[in-house]
Amino acid sequence: MKIFGLQKMTLLDFPGRVACTVFLGGCDFRCPFCHNFELVDGTAKPLMTDVELIGFLEKRRGLLDGVAFTGGEPLLSKELPELMRKIRALGFKTKLDTNGYHPSRLRPMLEEGLVDYVAMDVKNSPEKYAETCGVGNVDMDTIRESINVIMRLTPDYEFRTTVVDELHEVSDFEKIGGLIAGAKRFFLQAFTDRGTVPFEGFHAPSKEKLEACRVAVSPFVPSAELRGV
Repeated sequence: MKIFGLQKMTLLDFPGRVACTVFLGGCDFRCPFCHNFELVDGTAKPLMTDVELIGFLEKRRGLLDGVAFTGGEPLLSKELPELMRKIRALGFKTKLDTNGYHPSRLRPMLEEGLVDYVAMDVKNSPEKYAETCGVGNVDMDTIRESINVIMRLTPDYEFRTTVVDELHEVSDFEKIGGLIAGAKRFFLQAFTDRGTVPFEGFHAPSKEKLEACRVAVSPFVPSAELRGV
């Protein structure tokens, strides 16, 4: 199994854990504001194998207590469940970032108890989902199924939306709220531009717009928060 990136320690990516972050390649979305597009389009080169990752983790027992998987879309890697079994056997907790488009792979992992924390990106309101994902069509029933599976089966979780001024309106967040009504956590985070973003012309919303978006979603998720503002 190919590992495309490793952040050796983070206090931010896995709530409540001192963790490392593992980056996997490939994604079925083409979000035009993606920060890790080199992992999406296949231009990134592998950093290590899963065997080398296990070797790294064996040396970090007692220093780290969690491993966060991100991408790309980690659930595209069919070897991920077995890798998580090996990591958990070393005593680490596991976190998964996902775009929510593979509930049939996610559900058995949750039922087996392989994942302690899931973070799912909710891209936009249903009408604007495909545009925001950069693809021609998105099956919203699949997205809804993942939301339901996460809320029912995950020990701990969050939903989150990266807010792009050109792609999101305040009214979108009422519809996002309808998708995730009753969720434990929802975070709104402002887009930040980087050199790896595939398209130009996107901007962060104002703080006032972000707060208005939070207020719009709060009847559905009262705990909704702004992150990184």
